[in-house]
Amino acid sequence: MSEKPTILLTGATGYVGGQLLNRFERFPAQMRCLARQPEELRAKVDPRIEVVAGDVLDLQSLENALTGIEQAYYLVHLLGGSRDFEREDRTAAENFATAARNAGVRRIIYLGGLGDESDQQLSPHLRSRHEVGQILRESGVEVIEFRASIIIGNGSLSFNLVKSLTERLPVMICPRWLATPTQPIAIDDMVEYLRAARELPFRQTQVFEVGGADVVTYGDLIREYARQRGLTRVMIPVPVLTPYLSGLWLALVTPTQFTTARHLIEGLKNSTIVRDNQARIAFELKPVGVREAIERTLGGDRRNK
Repeated sequence: MSEKPTILLTGATGYVGGQLLNRFERFPAQMRCLARQPEELRAKVDPRIEVVAGDVLDLQSLENALTGIEQAYYLVHLLGGSRDFEREDRTAAENFATAARNAGVRRIIYLGGLGDESDQQLSPHLRSRHEVGQILRESGVEVIEFRASIIIGNGSLSFNLVKSLTERLPVMICPRWLATPTQPIAIDDMVEYLRAARELPFRQTQVFEVGGADVVTYGDLIREYARQRGLTRVMIPVPVLTPYLSGLWLALVTPTQFTTARHLIEGLKNSTIVRDNQARIAFELKPVGVREAIERTLGGDRRNK
């Protein structure tokens, strides 16, 4: 008789959630996945993994999915599928918090975003990420919240924007906030933080800021990606991101990613660096730097061709 699932994974069809699911598939009996279209996910995963129908905007479906669950991963972000993503992310988080508390879930593991909460110019995207974390913490369920900047890996929309810009524009007219500091993290390291979080002793809610070994600028990211691809690129700074320039950048993404990309670009003006090193103390993990993270990504590109 198989062991009943004790871990719920939301966001399994997304990039980070999908990578985490791959990591967990060696212990499939412990995993239950929530999906709005469960048939599609069932066709892709180990048949021993339980896939249940549910929607974070439907409280009753969450209550069913969380029954018997000890720890739940909340990797949902409605940025790309809603005209009012802040409101829907708020509702979804409230639903999940309520359902988790009612079901007796002991811990929620959540991936949010870096950024100074006191910054009055914080982008709507990052502001919403922080708000979701706060709603989950107010549930009374223990929460492990990770805050990360750009994730380097194939499938990460933020990194794909960097790739598209570098690959397609030999000369880039760039806003000055391409000098904004950021602390990217490799997808392998982000997934390992998430996996290891479920092994922490049950104690209290904690917020961990996580990033790679390097603090760089978005311009540095473009230059390093270009260097590894053997490309020569010229970046010309301008004071602001004009509608014309914004449209030029957004033309590089697919229509299904357009809305998400627009909000991500708005957030590039905000510094996203680790200011609290508690994650380095709590986890036996030494994240790699930008150079190695990009090398891994390009290596994956070559293997998949």
